[in-house]
Amino acid sequence: MNDGFLKKTKGLYPENYNVMVMDWLKGRYGNEQAETIWKTMEETYLSYLEDLPELGGKKNGHASAIYGGLLVFSLYPSLPDQPPIEDLENLVQTMFMGPFTTLGKVFNLNRSADMWLIDKVFHSVGRRDRKDAKQYPDGFIQVPEPYDRAHHAARYHFTQCPNAEFAKRHNLLHVLPLLCNSDFFGIGEIHGQLIRCGTCGNSDKCDYLVVGSENALAKEYETIKDEGGFLVSRKLAE
Repeated sequence: MNDGFLKKTKGLYPENYNVMVMDWLKGRYGNEQAETIWKTMEETYLSYLEDLPELGGKKNGHASAIYGGLLVFSLYPSLPDQPPIEDLENLVQTMFMGPFTTLGKVFNLNRSADMWLIDKVFHSVGRRDRKDAKQYPDGFIQVPEPYDRAHHAARYHFTQCPNAEFAKRHNLLHVLPLLCNSDFFGIGEIHGQLIRCGTCGNSDKCDYLVVGSENALAKEYETIKDEGGFLVSRKLAE
């Protein structure tokens, strides 16, 4: 790995992302070709980094999502065989949602106390997001929604996502679902269900309705993949 690349990306996303990507490359292409692909990816990443609007770097509360997402955007175009996007799903889910797998050993959204707690976390993150948005208007724009006590459901949505905007500018909307769809996996790892009708990549907002996996609301929806590759929730016919 190039020292210049590592220096410029230090602190922007967890360093183990680099290790996971390189291990995936070696497993799929072999050590020698993996090194060649990595060099191409580094060049692509640094060029993409220069094209980003001012988002605060590691000071942004969503730095891992933004700059880690840029790693995924840089990886896919660098792959010589341009495999199906689905071939990268496990890698991306592990990168971004590995902590949720660990958390799921002690945290369960089917417990009312844990649902109450995650709603508090969402609101805390939302306050940070709105503070960040004043400094970095091209970043995430999050809109809070009150806790739905009747359904034990936490809700909020984004009206702007820098990953989606970047994907649109660089013709990478076919890669964006790797990032968006991992949310379904992450919430599932803490015994919950994400109910989402759209993202900023295929709709006018990215909505989050989070319930326990055993919640009656979860059973009213099915998760399907739309024509763009995005996982979306569709209400079942009564």
